[in-house]
Amino acid sequence: MTRRSQRRALSLILATSVAWSQVTPAAHADPRPGTIEAWQQSTSVRLQPDGSLFDVLALSSSDVWAVGQQEIWDVWKNRGTIRHWNGAGWAEVPVRDATAAGNLRGLAAAGASDVWAVGDGHDGLPYLAHGDVAGFDRVRPQGLRAGDWLGGVDAKSGRVVAVGSREDNGLILTGQGNSWTTQETKEEGALYAVAGGFAVGDTGDKPLIVHNSGGSWKSMPLPSIPGGYLRDVQVDNSKRAVAVGGVYRGPGDISPLVLTWNGKRWREQRLPDAGARLYGVTGDGKGRYWMAGYDPSRPAEPFMVRCEKSSCETIRGRANEGRSSVRLQAVTYLAGKSTVWAVGHAVDTADRYTDVVESFAPKSTTAKS
Repeated sequence: MTRRSQRRALSLILATSVAWSQVTPAAHADPRPGTIEAWQQSTSVRLQPDGSLFDVLALSSSDVWAVGQQEIWDVWKNRGTIRHWNGAGWAEVPVRDATAAGNLRGLAAAGASDVWAVGDGHDGLPYLAHGDVAGFDRVRPQGLRAGDWLGGVDAKSGRVVAVGSREDNGLILTGQGNSWTTQETKEEGALYAVAGGFAVGDTGDKPLIVHNSGGSWKSMPLPSIPGGYLRDVQVDNSKRAVAVGGVYRGPGDISPLVLTWNGKRWREQRLPDAGARLYGVTGDGKGRYWMAGYDPSRPAEPFMVRCEKSSCETIRGRANEGRSSVRLQAVTYLAGKSTVWAVGHAVDTADRYTDVVESFAPKSTTAKS
């Protein structure tokens, strides 16, 4: 088994049916709510059986996107899916491609009609799709090859960046339209998320962050954290960012990992829930962050952490009857509403998967989803 295969196998153990995180652009800041966010309700986009959502992106209260995979365990039937919330309900958005997408892991948007998704293709190549509510088309950048893997994407007008791995190195795909370039990291590893010029992942035995400086991606100095890995990053500006993941010490022994950037160095931040798994992070652009994941000590409750500066509080949802666990894979902040949506999957007592959409908002707000 190659180093990359070992790392991929470990990742699957860490996050179950895993798909890697979500990349959401920094939202515009809004006035601070007077009360702490509270769990509102649990709903579903109604994927086919054994489905999970792996990323979510909110552009407005009537323009929310989610991607994932249906029929995860059936190699012949499993397929990626793109869903859209229009303010009243969820609908599936068609992907106009005969080869079909496998697992879709990441979302980004440069505008309402400029949305991107990344994941796997059933033809063995990475899958990159571009579209809007009318549908998505597959984009086939030059330079990608069989065995390449894409986990995260970031998009701004005129420029798209997708990250993943190629053999034993991180892979960065940059471009748009008919012009694309690929770059491999000098350090071994895989990259799972990208935002604002920062991409995060791991080397197989420690966390990895690379930064775009002058058009070149370079590894950044990090605290020494053996067994550390990163799965998502939220970037407010060049002087403030947060990356989340975990520290693997052995089977069942995983602790959360949060690294904060102050413009000069990355520092580790401690969380109150020492055994939680973190998969996604979002922010309001003004120093507040929400981190979603899973708490093995209370597995049936939706789990999220809200942090501001060095102060963090845990927010939990209700444990619904019939659920043995809930894993929230990604999270997004809805500007102007002080509402956070998180997506993932629930596992019932018969080990069947059902997608979930959980909403959190100030206690005085009733959020719809």
